[in-house]
Amino acid sequence: MQKVDLLIIGGSAGGILSATTARKVYGDIDITVIRDKETVMVPCGIPYIYGTLKDTSKNIIPDKVLTSNDINLLVDKVTKINKQEKFVVTEKNENIYYDKLIIATGSLPIIPSFPGKELENIFPVYKDEVYLKSLLAKMSDFQDIVVIGGGFIGVEFAEQMKKSGKNITLVQRGDKCLRRNFDAEFSDEAEKLLIENGINVKTNTQIEEFIGEKCVKEIKLSNGETIKADAVLLGAGVKANSILAQDAGIEVNDDEAIVVNEYMRTSDPDVLAVGDCAQKTCFFTRNSVPILLASTAAVEAKIAGYNVFKNKLTRKNKGTINAFSTKIYGRAFGAVGLTEKQAIAENFDIVVGEFSTMDHHPGSLPNTQTIKMKLIFSKYSGVIMGGQISGGDSIGEMINILSLAIQQGMSAADLNTLQVATHPLLTASPIAYPINGAAMNVIEKM
Repeated sequence: MQKVDLLIIGGSAGGILSATTARKVYGDIDITVIRDKETVMVPCGIPYIYGTLKDTSKNIIPDKVLTSNDINLLVDKVTKINKQEKFVVTEKNENIYYDKLIIATGSLPIIPSFPGKELENIFPVYKDEVYLKSLLAKMSDFQDIVVIGGGFIGVEFAEQMKKSGKNITLVQRGDKCLRRNFDAEFSDEAEKLLIENGINVKTNTQIEEFIGEKCVKEIKLSNGETIKADAVLLGAGVKANSILAQDAGIEVNDDEAIVVNEYMRTSDPDVLAVGDCAQKTCFFTRNSVPILLASTAAVEAKIAGYNVFKNKLTRKNKGTINAFSTKIYGRAFGAVGLTEKQAIAENFDIVVGEFSTMDHHPGSLPNTQTIKMKLIFSKYSGVIMGGQISGGDSIGEMINILSLAIQQGMSAADLNTLQVATHPLLTASPIAYPINGAAMNVIEKM
């Protein structure tokens, strides 16, 4: 029998940051992280194993981040939570008692229930190095690969596998790739890049049947078309892994995500939950939203680690604003907050500001790209509600500026006069900085 002050189930972003934050806040307490894998993958880096990295070992979060903070690491699988007596049972038949528990069990891939789904060479994406290494070896034998799902997982896998010389078909049931994150003009731009680089993009259609005897050989689409497939990658999203919580009688919502309050506490006062397994609430509408990102998990983990033993009140989850970025064939895309389409659907009256410029100055410098920016503001309060950008690498941090602006309730006037550092090789010109310019475009309309 073991007894710890803080037990954390799960060793990815949520579990790691919960542990390291609690260590810094509460000092000399006994913290144990228990996970069921020998290694932990960088979640967002998984698609790049299959193109750029070509090696699972290059995508591992080092254990030193825990051990250097005097955090105990236990590789075992929790099979049961007894919240009444405050202990967990593990696969190795250990009972570990806790004062406080944080559940960070992450998510599981969504497996579509199409006919033929039991055929071989149909692969979900699990965050397991042994599985991913095996998948990497198998992919070398395949040439025609179908990727299901046009969200960021599917798009990034399609791009990376195409770089490895495969014939890639991307099947998206909606009308646009990346449609949950971007308005049409940005989705169209991303989709065009995929098509120009040889990816066969199929939108407004879905799988009707996987065809084959032992292994998948073809896929039949709902439009009647049949596609050759040596292998299928399931990138249609993930769902909360809340099985342990449910079995323990901890409240979950209709999507089976663990219900938490703004301090990340569950229905049990001694149990908190963070990351993909926990419920997400929209910053703007307060509705439950299925936004499962490692960056969101990181924020929740810091809040949980800070508040786990005391309600300090100064740090709480105000809701997710869905800050997101990706890179497709050399062009970066970022989005945060509500899109124009989402804002209108939620009955917000909005004003849109747009601006385009070069990401270096002068634009004749090498490797210069055009930045395209779109900002969404409330018509009445004038505060920023969302932003979308495409361009060079500088937009990766620019979208984080907009994330902070949303969290702080900044107005178009604030952003028009935002003071920024600029340099010819690093940023747009100070006389045409895109955030300032797009905000000015809004002021002219208000």
